[in-house]
Amino acid sequence: MWNRIVAFIGLSLLTVSAWAFNFTDVQGHAQNLAAYKGKWVLVNFWATWCPPCLKEIPDLISLQGTYGKTRLAVIGVAMDYHDPKQVIDFARSMHINYPIVLGNSDLAAQVGEIQGLPTSYLFDPSGRIVAYQLGALTRSAVEKYINGKSAAVKQ
Repeated sequence: MWNRIVAFIGLSLLTVSAWAFNFTDVQGHAQNLAAYKGKWVLVNFWATWCPPCLKEIPDLISLQGTYGKTRLAVIGVAMDYHDPKQVIDFARSMHINYPIVLGNSDLAAQVGEIQGLPTSYLFDPSGRIVAYQLGALTRSAVEKYINGKSAAVKQ
């Protein structure tokens, strides 16, 4: 499916002011937008039962591995779960290398509307939401976007 889609179809530039979020990940570390100033930040809402979510996790791991120390931070927000231990065990089994937050609707509202899973929001290095994706994304689509080669539509 993604072979036919060029750089975040449905991803649109948003003209909003800077947003802030304050999360605590499963390791007990604070995850907030201010801490990532100067980096792109991809906040990905997902669930362990969601096939498109599972399909995109290897690309998110790859993005974090390549750009995590320099240009891009990935934060995964697990939604619609029954047992936090299940999410933590799942993240370990998938070798997820980015912070995982246990989410709910109030926490998600700090970032934006979640109409389905997966949903991703991209913040630019100055902390503004610049893109939104409902549905799975790929490493190449994110790279095209953060490198200025996206075909995203301006609103």
